[in-house]
Amino acid sequence: MEHAEVPRQRVWQVGALCRAVADTLEARFGYVTVRGELSGFSRAASGHCYFSLKDSTGQLRCALFRRAASQLGWMPRDGELVEVQARITVYEGRGDLQLIVERMQRAGQGALYEDFLRRKAALEAQGLFDPARKRTPTAFPRGIGLVTSLGAAALRDVAIALQRRAPQVPVLLVPALVQGAAAPATLVDALESLYALVRRQQAGEATLAPPIDTILLVRGGGSLEDLWAFNDERLAHTIVQSPVPLISGIGHETDVTIADFCADLRAPTPTAAAELAALPAEDAWQLALARRQRLQQLVQRQLDGAAQRLDRLGWGLARSGQRAHAQQLHLQALGLRLQQQRQRGQEQRRSRLQQLQQCLHLVVHRQGTVGEQSARLQQLQQRLQALAQRDLRDAGQQLQGLQQDLHQGSQQALQQSASRLARADQALRLLDPALVLQRGYALLQDEAGQVLGSAQQLRQADRIRATMHDGQVELRPATAD
Repeated sequence: MEHAEVPRQRVWQVGALCRAVADTLEARFGYVTVRGELSGFSRAASGHCYFSLKDSTGQLRCALFRRAASQLGWMPRDGELVEVQARITVYEGRGDLQLIVERMQRAGQGALYEDFLRRKAALEAQGLFDPARKRTPTAFPRGIGLVTSLGAAALRDVAIALQRRAPQVPVLLVPALVQGAAAPATLVDALESLYALVRRQQAGEATLAPPIDTILLVRGGGSLEDLWAFNDERLAHTIVQSPVPLISGIGHETDVTIADFCADLRAPTPTAAAELAALPAEDAWQLALARRQRLQQLVQRQLDGAAQRLDRLGWGLARSGQRAHAQQLHLQALGLRLQQQRQRGQEQRRSRLQQLQQCLHLVVHRQGTVGEQSARLQQLQQRLQALAQRDLRDAGQQLQGLQQDLHQGSQQALQQSASRLARADQALRLLDPALVLQRGYALLQDEAGQVLGSAQQLRQADRIRATMHDGQVELRPATAD
């Protein structure tokens, strides 16, 4: 019996079969959209990402090359439900079925993300993200306002960071919901209550709360739905109305919300927000010491300058006194000369009168009777007396005028000197170190009276004397543990 000839089948090379299967799959399916849970996500040094998509019934290997990965805008994490647009193929090296992913988004969040982009564009057009209005938080806040949930892990992270970094800064917590439909309203209420407190403090009103210089708005990480409360438009408008710098620390580094764009400063995490709110206590102490030393130098420089000015004013006052004394001596000399001139005038008039009398006697004997000569003599005597009285009156008035000038010049010189001395005394009082001490500063000195301007000068066994505006106290440095 003859056997039928069996047709000979084609023998495939492994790689050729993989390529044929890949071509068939790509021709049959083209681009597909697949939903599944991320598993084993990793990013290679080349920038390519590799992971698996799985559900309860199956699993597919996936590759997301660097070009497509750079367009994600978020960091995928294991366990997230995603949707990918990919082409199906076969990886020849292992003969595995895999997806070459071109686009990926969180499953069910496409509409939310589009809403986020619309809100972001609208608020940006209104100027809420303008860098020109944003302020730099102070490095040394007197107090920090904190808005977050009482049950949030972010509260614990912020508390630990601030206790480690700046334990001297008080924190005022205003609790609010950070997730859910009611969260935006509670966040707005919490911020507005903080704003009202800050404005009362800025107006000088006394409050029981510490002065708030910085506000933290924080929440831990989560999905887009979890963080959706921080994309609320009313919350965005409330954030930009903050009277003090506001720092946002919402989610992880890859999470971005509209609140981050509105805040004066965005931190990648709640812990980072706490670290940006205040310098470490050690840095603050070193800066305070440097400023204290600088203040001492400025005060000493001003005191030295004031002392020099006081010396110059004293010398000027002494010269003014010398000039006044010289003027007084000059006036006395003028008075003496006037008195001498009066005496000489009187002597000259008496001498002239004697001469006239002698002449009169001669005339009497030569020209007329005794009666006529007597009458003429009386007339001459009257004229002579009138001249003498007028000269005496003029000389008296001149002497009185000189005396008044002397008195007025002396009084004016003394008033000018007293005014200069008062101004110098006032300038010196303004530079009095006691006024600096009244503002809360203290002057530290060792037992020898040497001013201590650096922590390195303090020795553990030394006694320190602190001078304040109302007295002195003895201090001893704390023993290092």
